[in-house]
Amino acid sequence: MISNVRLLALDYLREHQVMTLATAGTAGPWAAAVFYVNKEFSLYFLSAGRTRHAQDISETQQVAAAIHEDYKDWPAIKGIQLEGLVEQLHGDEQAYAISLYGEKYPFIKGAVPQLRMSLAKVNWYRLVPKRLYFIDNSKGLGHRDQVEMEPPHG
Repeated sequence: MISNVRLLALDYLREHQVMTLATAGTAGPWAAAVFYVNKEFSLYFLSAGRTRHAQDISETQQVAAAIHEDYKDWPAIKGIQLEGLVEQLHGDEQAYAISLYGEKYPFIKGAVPQLRMSLAKVNWYRLVPKRLYFIDNSKGLGHRDQVEMEPPHG
């Protein structure tokens, strides 16, 4: 049986677009906002290889991330906190990520040539959470439920 918190977390991931990705490398800790698409709890994103967070990922695949809105009242806060491993995608896995992106962001499919050329130059990544929490302050300040992770599917 699928837990209610698991369904809430999956719905939240589907309804949002941006995650703040936290990395650490030789230059120290860093955070960057990236668009993502998810398949279950696997999160796919793209980034230029020269960015600080991409360089950090190449040093150590470990990251943390948060997905949330900009709330004004603490009882309304909901979101996702996670930690996991990132891998750069190639070949069929990259093509799969690009197809998922095209489904969530239709402007990608009809992109002008300049954008298509830029997208061809970026790296594509998959973040697989090792630990993920769904935050819901409507249940109390700092309330969070851990979501059980299953092996990724695709």
